[in-house]
Amino acid sequence: MSLQSHFAVRENVLIVRLNGELDHHETGYLREAWQKQLENKAVDHVIVNLEKLSFMDSSGLGVMLGRYKEVQAKGNVMVVCSVSPEVKRLFEMSGLFKIMQLMDNESAALESLGVASCGMK
Repeated sequence: MSLQSHFAVRENVLIVRLNGELDHHETGYLREAWQKQLENKAVDHVIVNLEKLSFMDSSGLGVMLGRYKEVQAKGNVMVVCSVSPEVKRLFEMSGLFKIMQLMDNESAALESLGVASCGMK
């Protein structure tokens, strides 16, 4: 199964939803697509929803860390949410949750960034 990515903007927050498997075959495409979205001047913060991500390897962690550093360099916040136990374990082993914020779901992540979540799914 390959990776599908969906990007949406809600107020000043870029929401990145990943579906499938994020491995070294998919990282180049994701990095480029995500980069284009971050160039949107209206975007400050980022929420990465991993609810439908079934697999991630270390190259996927590299993409996450790279985008995190880019967002943080601008003084903004990146939040990860809806992580499966398998992917969560990879984040924990890598130490990324020591620097990235983890929320239970997208609505909670939006609220933490000051965006009303009414009508969101």
